[in-house]
Amino acid sequence: MSIKSPGLFIAFEGGDGAGKSTQAARLSDALESRGFSVLRTREPGGTPIGEKLRSLVLDHGHGTIDPRTEALMFAAARAAHASQVIRPALADGTVVITDRYIDSSVAYQGAGRGLGAEGVLSLNEWATEGLHPDLTVLLDVDPSDGRQRRTAGDATEDRLESEPDDFHSAIRHAFLDLAAAAPSSYLVLPANADIETLAARILERVESLLVDNGVPANSASLESETVTGDRP
Repeated sequence: MSIKSPGLFIAFEGGDGAGKSTQAARLSDALESRGFSVLRTREPGGTPIGEKLRSLVLDHGHGTIDPRTEALMFAAARAAHASQVIRPALADGTVVITDRYIDSSVAYQGAGRGLGAEGVLSLNEWATEGLHPDLTVLLDVDPSDGRQRRTAGDATEDRLESEPDDFHSAIRHAFLDLAAAAPSSYLVLPANADIETLAARILERVESLLVDNGVPANSASLESETVTGDRP
């Protein structure tokens, strides 16, 4: 039987190669095993239009994309995601876990592309109608470590991943600045820590949030809908 609970919105953030997808999947599995309805999704993506925009903005071969156009494409995908996927799931009492959200735009387009955090944040506040995560898990990764992780084996980098290390360094600092400005809303962890240790720390924090919302920490398991995600 499913646990009927207030929806909980969790975002995973961090540089490319931080291991967000791995930890989002582990958290989803752990919560499902405890009886929670879980929706795992990603940005850009999560909706048909979002997935098309994802391909346009991340794949090579679509020509030049200037910074403002890039920011608007991410915001458009996020608007659909928030309206069509995230809000309805939260209203149903689902725990929503997203691989990237607004902070990624503030970091990548605001800092990395030099558009400024304030303007990019304002655009995305409008796009999402002010929908914020209850918790943002920031996996902090050194740019060189991130590149080594994401190019292991035969893996190739997408359009943003292939940017130089100084671009990724600016992104890293932007993420850390966002977390420092609102520490109670973030869980910042080193991406190079042991996978199991990270998973345990994240689950502990999420269970604490659920208990604060009056939801039992343990219950029967259920079947839940999952949308597989990896990155933005």
